[in-house]
Amino acid sequence: MDEEIVGKVLTVLVAKDPNSMKSTPIETVEVTFEGFQGDKHSGWTKPSDGRTNFYARGTTIRNNRQISLISKEETDLIASTLGIDQILPEWMGANLLISDIPEFSSLEPNSRLFFSSGVVLLITAENHPCMTLSKEIASNFPDRPELVGKIVAASKNLRGLVAVVELPGYIKKGDDVRVMHAHK
Repeated sequence: MDEEIVGKVLTVLVAKDPNSMKSTPIETVEVTFEGFQGDKHSGWTKPSDGRTNFYARGTTIRNNRQISLISKEETDLIASTLGIDQILPEWMGANLLISDIPEFSSLEPNSRLFFSSGVVLLITAENHPCMTLSKEIASNFPDRPELVGKIVAASKNLRGLVAVVELPGYIKKGDDVRVMHAHK
């Protein structure tokens, strides 16, 4: 039997601006079957993009990326590798910053996250780093232009996860989150 792993929600965020990667910290979010209320990634469907290049760009497909989750320990590791003090979750467009779950980005698809508030998220995939992420993070360090070319490599396997809502409710800063690993 798997050892129980319980983490903590450090930050809850929503990304409202469709033209920006940035998200904004809030205390509590309503979670519906479509995602985080008010977040630009919320919805049953989404237009296909570079991650789904087997469809013509803009084709309406099922949204398996309603919510983006990152780990405090992993963002600290990325920052350390890059020689910077910190990477804020809003620079990564995250919806949740989680702590105390070892190897967070390695959780397999179909693992579930049970929040003390009652919400359940189903992990759909690892969130891979990209140049948009690199440019956003690097923009906070104008004296370090070389960072743009280093962030993708430093973030590999540490960029977090994407998920869909399996059971709606509310998530708030400070909630506990329990991991149920995918069945093998």
